[in-house]
Amino acid sequence: MPCHKIGETMFNIFSEKKIPIPQGFSENDVKIESSICTGEKTIGFYDKHSKKLMFAELVKSESDIDKFYNKYGIERKK
Repeated sequence: MPCHKIGETMFNIFSEKKIPIPQGFSENDVKIESSICTGEKTIGFYDKHSKKLMFAELVKSESDIDKFYNKYGIERKK
């Protein structure tokens, strides 16, 4: 993988920056939902009060699920 050297620090230009879990949510709030009509899947943080999936992203494959967990620095429990 391409890396750049800045001073004495090496970093991968393709590594994804971890972002914090949205305020009011925890790693236990991650949920995958599937549409009854189309079977389309989305992953996000489930809001128990509004009963909606927040910060939702489309899931096309297992790697999309892994990317979601990695994006927030959460260990995926299989």
